[in-house]
Amino acid sequence: MGRSDSNKDRKASGRQGGTFRKKSYARGNAPIKKRTEPQKPSDPDLIRLNKYVANSGVCSRRDADIYIAAGNITVNGKPITEMGYKVKKSDIVKFDGRLLNPEKKEYVLLNKPKDFSTTIRDERGKRNVNGLISNASKSTLLPVDKMGKEATGLLLFTNDGDLTKRLKSPKNGLRKIYHVVLNRDLRSADLKKIQEGVVLDEKPVRVQDISFIDDAPKREVGIEIFSSKNKIVERIFEHLEYEVVKIDRVAYAGLTKKDLPRGHWRYLTEQEVINLGMIR
Repeated sequence: MGRSDSNKDRKASGRQGGTFRKKSYARGNAPIKKRTEPQKPSDPDLIRLNKYVANSGVCSRRDADIYIAAGNITVNGKPITEMGYKVKKSDIVKFDGRLLNPEKKEYVLLNKPKDFSTTIRDERGKRNVNGLISNASKSTLLPVDKMGKEATGLLLFTNDGDLTKRLKSPKNGLRKIYHVVLNRDLRSADLKKIQEGVVLDEKPVRVQDISFIDDAPKREVGIEIFSSKNKIVERIFEHLEYEVVKIDRVAYAGLTKKDLPRGHWRYLTEQEVINLGMIR
């Protein structure tokens, strides 16, 4: 008994004398594809909330979904529990009341040269330290503290607002070492006064250590201090009627100028970032 054919005994092709033809998808006979609407480009200003939280360094995306579902994340003051929710970079996103920053945190150390300003807004035509690190990051990195135009040495830049706040806090008292050149030799009596602590603005300023530089004139000294006050070293010597001709910050919060020429910058190592993060 022969095999049953789907065309009910009609001949399958024209060669066999029949009229039935199987579908062919050769050129010219391909089925017409339905036109689909072009996909709308994604809005670059929008980012998924879980990615926003993860980018801030709080946790992974998977954990971020758990925190979102639990209502720990607020956007512009309102708890958001919707999965896949998108936010703008300008939105105020908080995790348990803590403001989040979706930018990758970056840390750059500059060996500042002379005659560069550390102020954000400077007079037109003046040279600013931000121009020296312009190629370091696409993010806006700001100096943690200020230095006078004449000052040289270590200057830390970051977009980590929490770290900046901690480093600038007076209670932390970061270790800083300066190489200072005065307009005249420092008297031994004045060196002793600085060691014992001078009084500025009715408050004593404690110096951890001060000493003359080996094989250098007596007008050159090294001074170690933990104060976070702006231009505190210059003010100490001015109080004793000395003029600071040069001042170079050679150490800052455990960071040094090793292998970092004047005017150059480098990224902090992972361990250096961890060490700074331990400052509370």
